[in-house]
Amino acid sequence: MRLAADANVLLAAVIGGRARLVLTSPGVTEILTTANVLSEVREYVPLLAVKRKLDPANMLLTVAALPVTVVPALEYRHKLAEARRRIGERDPDDVELLALALHLRIPVWSNDDDFSSARAPWFTTAHLLERLLL
Repeated sequence: MRLAADANVLLAAVIGGRARLVLTSPGVTEILTTANVLSEVREYVPLLAVKRKLDPANMLLTVAALPVTVVPALEYRHKLAEARRRIGERDPDDVELLALALHLRIPVWSNDDDFSSARAPWFTTAHLLERLLL
């Protein structure tokens, strides 16, 4: 299974949450995301480090080691208008990730329920763990 990952699940994996089980599951063949999502992850790492009393440098190294491929916006830009119609009013920050998922015809992996109304395949970490039997 290929997945388009949102920042919240990647951040959960970085801090040692159950999302890391999805990242390492043999049932998941590829995790893809946008440059903006990865930038958001990097932005929130220092805040999470303070909140969780973790070393921010180690957390940034963990982000760098995530098995995630960033897809250039040029590849999915033709799906941006459709994604904007589907989710733009609810959460404009999710438009690019949805466009990527629509372009590649893969599910979105996010714990953000904004995707529930996007009319696209969407899994939370809990749903993926059930599906992957982890």
